[in-house]
Amino acid sequence: MSDDTQAEAGTAEGQGPVEISEDLARHLENKREDLFEKFEIPDGFPPEVLEEAKERTDGVEAEIQDEIDDRKDLRELTTWTTDPIDAQDFDDAISIEEREDEYVLWVHIADVTHYVNPDTAMWDSAVERANTVYLPGYTIHMLPPVLAETVCSLVPNEDRLAHTVEMHLDKETLSYDNIEIYKSVIESDERLTYSQAENRLEDPDAPLHEENKLVHQVADRMHEIRKEDGSLVLNPARDRAHTIIEECMLKANKAVTHELMWNRGVSAMYRVHPQPSPDEWSEALREIQDLDGVSIPGSTWDDPRKAVNATLEEAPARQLDKIQWAVMKVMPRAKYMDDPFGGHHALNFEIYGHFTSPIRRLSDLINHWIVYQNDVPENLVKLCDRASDKQKDAEQCEREYKNFLQEVGLDPMAVNNRGIEVVDDDEAEKTL
Repeated sequence: MSDDTQAEAGTAEGQGPVEISEDLARHLENKREDLFEKFEIPDGFPPEVLEEAKERTDGVEAEIQDEIDDRKDLRELTTWTTDPIDAQDFDDAISIEEREDEYVLWVHIADVTHYVNPDTAMWDSAVERANTVYLPGYTIHMLPPVLAETVCSLVPNEDRLAHTVEMHLDKETLSYDNIEIYKSVIESDERLTYSQAENRLEDPDAPLHEENKLVHQVADRMHEIRKEDGSLVLNPARDRAHTIIEECMLKANKAVTHELMWNRGVSAMYRVHPQPSPDEWSEALREIQDLDGVSIPGSTWDDPRKAVNATLEEAPARQLDKIQWAVMKVMPRAKYMDDPFGGHHALNFEIYGHFTSPIRRLSDLINHWIVYQNDVPENLVKLCDRASDKQKDAEQCEREYKNFLQEVGLDPMAVNNRGIEVVDDDEAEKTL
């Protein structure tokens, strides 16, 4: 294990798994079952869905070989993934090149709709679930995990089917000169953790150093341009590796919906985020201004998003959570719609939708299908409502489960980062 992997493993694992008694484990299980019933979240897949998923993961190599002639072969392109150390699947990868008058950024997403389409039981199950639900120490997947862990995981040194967003970016403005979206075959060169990506940026002799350095330069500028344009950034201290992935995924998501709306003229599942009323924004800014040690720069009051960005960068660390909470309280819920009307207020994008996580979000799965078929499902409005409703259910379920963990004396973040180990009651008492 390399030093950077060890460092990140230490962060993720802490002191090892959180030990709980058998009795407490039963309490947690009962609570989960109650919540799943309350929010109509199915825990476990029907046998026909699991069987179908298993069948679709057999004979993978031969199937990929059969597909190569009908796809763009990008296996020679330097490509890599960057994910948390405990990620179980790698559904997005990036490549980048600097040319004389442009940057070319490729975002490769696992081609989930090659395996999951409207004729499959897995599709029906995905529509029912609508998203993956992440509870501390427990995950309810949207799609059978066997898919994510095999054919839809962009593991190193294996051919994989992908849906690639190829973006040609103006060197000055980083705006799109050209967008191409197509089916591809890729081969990832390496799987990096976030910690490893940070270390690669530091070490000129490390593999992928130049590629990570270049993509960070581009991503950092995209981030700054986004802020200048009025995009709300509630986490100003994000490290370089996270900045790379966040900005590349935002750029790809925006490119896809831009292409669908303006170049193809077809609907999609758009992500629409209404803006707070002027009174609500004023209330949030007053609450922030009243915090000890916090001052909103006078030149930014006319644009609340820029005011919050500037304040977060200068505020004492102890006040960051309160500033973020003041903003979140007045923010309306984002929702999925078949029309981008109103745009995405927090991001300040006129048109935005999701494409980069089809393993865990129904919206992305639907948008993959629309891009591939250039056609819109007849029940798109119903699918938008389903995705919005189930996302709300998932967030509420997660909130209630975290509260329950705290009530029984467990730290949700520790459980999330380190997992749980059930020990017999005598051992558990010793550790409490």
